[in-house]
Amino acid sequence: MTREELIREAFEALKNSYSPYSHYPVGACLLTKDGRKFYGANIENASFGLTNCAERSAVFSAYSNGVKKSDIEALAIVSIGVKIAAPCGACRQVLNELLPSGCPIHLSNGKETVTKTMEELLPMSFGPEDVL
Repeated sequence: MTREELIREAFEALKNSYSPYSHYPVGACLLTKDGRKFYGANIENASFGLTNCAERSAVFSAYSNGVKKSDIEALAIVSIGVKIAAPCGACRQVLNELLPSGCPIHLSNGKETVTKTMEELLPMSFGPEDVL
């Protein structure tokens, strides 16, 4: 699957966003090496701390269905904002632990797209190897 196809899949997931507070829908699609796709959309809650971001929804769905870190090929995260949406701090920490090293993360707002790795999005990260 090409980067553009994965981004289109993420925009399909964006349609399922529940974002009545921020009015900022986000979609995500995680691709496994065997071609399976797992979707996520941001789901907000009036108690804002209980909101779940699209990329965490997609990754948690994949893991809930038996996907392992080594199975993951790529992740696309999309929004319709003026700027490209990048993962929030909480998502960066989760992705740092659950995506394989060097995994491409495609970020798009439909007008422009960039591809980053977790190492680029979260330099000097804290992960499982840092827990004593």
